[in-house]
Amino acid sequence: MQLYVQELAVRYLIDPDFFIVNQVPHRPPGAEPLPWRTGPGSGNRKETEIMKTNIIQREDFTAQTPQRRNVYDSVAELVADPENPTPMIRLGKRFNPESELEIFVKLERNNPFGSIKDRTALYLLNGTPLDEDQVLTEPTAGNTGIALAALSNARGTRIELALPDGTPEEKKALLKFLGAELLEVEDELCPLFPTEGARGVVKSLVESAAYNGRYVSPNQYENELNVEAHYRTTGPEIWAQTGGQIDYFFAAFGTCGTITGVGRYLKERNPDVKIIGIEPATRQHRMSGIKRISDLPEEHRPKILDYSLIDEIIPVTDDEAFGAGVEAARVEGLMVGPTTGALLHAARQVGRTNSGTAVVISPDDATKYISTYSAWLSEQEGKAKPESES
Repeated sequence: MQLYVQELAVRYLIDPDFFIVNQVPHRPPGAEPLPWRTGPGSGNRKETEIMKTNIIQREDFTAQTPQRRNVYDSVAELVADPENPTPMIRLGKRFNPESELEIFVKLERNNPFGSIKDRTALYLLNGTPLDEDQVLTEPTAGNTGIALAALSNARGTRIELALPDGTPEEKKALLKFLGAELLEVEDELCPLFPTEGARGVVKSLVESAAYNGRYVSPNQYENELNVEAHYRTTGPEIWAQTGGQIDYFFAAFGTCGTITGVGRYLKERNPDVKIIGIEPATRQHRMSGIKRISDLPEEHRPKILDYSLIDEIIPVTDDEAFGAGVEAARVEGLMVGPTTGALLHAARQVGRTNSGTAVVISPDDATKYISTYSAWLSEQEGKAKPESES
């Protein structure tokens, strides 16, 4: 019995609230009533004295123990950082058979607004001063806009967003749900010029004399805070979670904040880490939020991209990306978006001839792409039908 009491004492020191929530945990058959159940008829005086002399009493511990756990004053405090990292999942042999490259997927969907852009949005908003009568505006493929809208709501800031009309309906619905004013623009998901489409609309709002400085844009494509967000959070998290044992890092080209910030952090700690960039195989594609940069002249690439960090660029087709995304869901139970699918396809490709440890960024999850996945799956079913059934 004394050993049992000592075990309980250790549990008390680790988690005193356990005894409040559970009141009386299970005890071995035949054990006497537990020490904290005292009072008339408890028959428990002796063990009470043991508890008083051998472990810290409840009243002595109360002052040292926070009364509230995982309680926050703002939703912004939930955005991931090295003290509160997003998790990583090791892929199994069913998805990654006969490969000497161990693949980890970092699940950015665990951020409060569902994507890696929550990190960027928080840094951008904190670094963008606004007067009371000014409106925040930004071009977005969806994820940055969702995070900016939610954070702006928490601060009481007005926001208007410009986005391509090809943005998945789920993202548009989330933005409308958040109350953001949307400017849908005829725009490719992979525009050639920075002044085209959604970016061009925001540029005109900010620079137009007619609006007299009413609109302010953080400009995620050129703002170094986009890079800093990942240099200070995503990169350190990955380094710590892998214990510094990382050989390959995979990320897609979008605004290029992730690949530049994480790539810079990892290269500073180990120059041998390979930074692999993923892009669509063609400019015409269905992977929302990522861009083909190989065909872009240098002046049209995102200004925050540090091209010197990139060791290799791998092009991925829509079918390869969507196929790997569906496979991850059906084999691993990982509900990831098409961009993650593209990264997973590329990681397996590298794994055929290389060994070591790879980390793949999963920017968001499948719930924002159900309509596009559904359309792709219908197309595959149509291709699989025999001609006689067509």
